[in-house]
Formats: sequence, C-alpha cells, structure tokens
Amino acid sequence: VQLQASGGGLVQAGDSLRLSCAASGRANPVPVMGWFRQAPGKEREFVATCTSGGITIYADSVEGRFTISRDNAKNTASLQMNSLKPEDTAVYYCAASGFLSGISYRNSNKYSYWGQGTLVTVSS
Repeated sequence: VQLQASGGGLVQAGDSLRLSCAASGRANPVPVMGWFRQAPGKEREFVATCTSGGITIYADSVEGRFTISRDNAKNTASLQMNSLKPEDTAVYYCAASGFLSGISYRNSNKYSYWGQGTLVTVSS
C-alpha cells in the first residue's frame, strides 16, 4: 500500500485546512486510515483515525475541531481541521493499517504504511 498525502499549508489561527490521503496498491478498502503529527522537537503523536466501517477516534486535543472521513470507493481519507491553533503546527502523516482494536488505534507502531508528511503551519 502506498499513501500520498496532500493539503498542508500556512494558515492563521482560527482558519481551516483540509488534508487528504490517497491509498493505492490495494483493491479493497484499507481497514484503518489515520493521521499522526510531529511538531519540532516533539515525538510523533496520534491525531485521528477512521476504520473502513466508519469508526472514528480522535485525540483529546483535536476532538470537536477536527473531523476525519473516509471514501472507501476511492480508498481515501480526509482530515478537516477547523479552528486551528498555533499548537497544531506540525508535519502531518497519513498512516494505514490492517484491522486494529482498542488502544492500538492510537499507537503509531501498529500502522504498517506511512505517507510522506505534509506541513501545517498555524500562525498566531
């Protein structure tokens, strides 16, 4: 599975941005597609994930502001980011996995496939 992420950019605090991730190399929908991010000097952290069945999980820091969605027919995942804050500034990575459950959804080590990062910069 290859993942191609797009949609990063420079925005102001309070603005919105939409990230997209396209998976290729697999005929069936990827079971789990999600987003992680890594800010300068910090470890990679979980942002949100969505199963092909529509289960969504969010990090507390983005709950209510970010929305992840899937298009199984196109094997894509999108992350709509609203009310962006300077602390959302990071490189965002799309990730994919086989079936997961429970706490594994938030564990980057459980994701086998990764796209290139896309930079999101939120100015104050």
